[in-house]
Amino acid sequence: MQSHDDHAHGIGHRVGYASPEEALKAPREEIVYVASLHTGTGVDEPDFLAVVDVNPDSDTYGQIIHKTYMPNKGDELHHFGWQVCSSACHTNLNRQYIVVPGFRSTNVHIIDVMTDPRHPEIAKVIPGEEIKRKTGLSAPHTVHCMPGEVVVISMLGDENGDTPGGFAVLDAKNFDVLGRWEARPGEIQFNYDFWYQPRKNTLISSEWAAPKTFQDGFNLQDVQEGKYGHSIHFWDLSEKRVVQSIDLGEEGSIPLEVRWLHNPDAETGFVGAALSSAIWRWYKEDGEWKAQKVIQVEPKDVEGWPFPVPGLITDLVVSMDDRFLYFSDWLHGDLRQYDISDPANPKLTGQVWLGGVLQPVYMNGRKLEGGPQMLQLSMDGRRLYVTNSLYSSWDNQFYPELKSWMLKIDCDPDGGMKLDENFYVDFGTARAHEMHLPGGDCTTEIFQ
Repeated sequence: MQSHDDHAHGIGHRVGYASPEEALKAPREEIVYVASLHTGTGVDEPDFLAVVDVNPDSDTYGQIIHKTYMPNKGDELHHFGWQVCSSACHTNLNRQYIVVPGFRSTNVHIIDVMTDPRHPEIAKVIPGEEIKRKTGLSAPHTVHCMPGEVVVISMLGDENGDTPGGFAVLDAKNFDVLGRWEARPGEIQFNYDFWYQPRKNTLISSEWAAPKTFQDGFNLQDVQEGKYGHSIHFWDLSEKRVVQSIDLGEEGSIPLEVRWLHNPDAETGFVGAALSSAIWRWYKEDGEWKAQKVIQVEPKDVEGWPFPVPGLITDLVVSMDDRFLYFSDWLHGDLRQYDISDPANPKLTGQVWLGGVLQPVYMNGRKLEGGPQMLQLSMDGRRLYVTNSLYSSWDNQFYPELKSWMLKIDCDPDGGMKLDENFYVDFGTARAHEMHLPGGDCTTEIFQ
């Protein structure tokens, strides 16, 4: 692997951005790719990748201008990522393909978005059965490109949907399934999201549960029986082994999305504990990784609920300049912005209400069903995009009348947020999940 000094001076073919400072100057996005699912909705159609027009000068602003349908039904498109990005900087590959797994089917779709960015085409489908056979894993979640021209995918279950999960590796050149990433499979029981920091030789992973536990809906008894995770794990990136795990306990139940600061020298980041509705910060001190709770969203009593309703923090994103942290409370219905200039002491600087179970929320006379869920932030930190589907069976359980949308929040660089009431994307019979920008974004780009 070449040094970050070589990287900074542009030696070799570079994909993406040399630094967060360079990424901040990226051109404004004109389209957004959105994973859109019919799985679990009762509509007998395939899932699709939506192309949404986000250029305010366009006649089709705020509309789906293209749908790339998957060849099979029942995939449940969820999270996706690039085959190469800023961390895979020295390569002859171009940023041509996005890797789009089916969370339920384990099929992995390779979609060409470079040839015609507004009309993506499927270039290859890796059957789920092949992935299960070659890795012993299922339920692909987070996709990250990594140095060495490989794509690594967190897998939440074994081939039968039980634990332990692990990580699958694809060749970024031809998308062959190369096997497992971790040196000693089985070191972790639960898996979910992951991020890595090359200069610190560290990868961090989080925990949800076995697919068999969550795929049919949420049962509080499963939490009491220890079937949901509450730990984060730190890996030696080069040796691909766990070096330290931190149990967050009851106050860190179901730690989902992890976001390291973008500064490649940073030794801190944040994880959102969904069920506990807490944000934890990890950091290094005296040679050891530590974690502290820095934000707590208190539960609320709601008529008809057998227990106080948690905020349910389901997604978070850090601005490219490491100034702001955003997260969504899917059940409460609020989206929050915190100043993290001092990561140990986040300060609330903005809050908007976009649905939820606490009270009805309307936009231009239209009720916002569901609550804010997936988030994506523009490189310059001015525009925050939001969708409202979490996972099909959980959608059906908590928001049985869910009508899916994508919204846009205008973000003040000095703090504060405002809903753009002229932007509302109607997904019709489908549900919108993760979003990515064509040139990379705040949840895909990692720097050497």
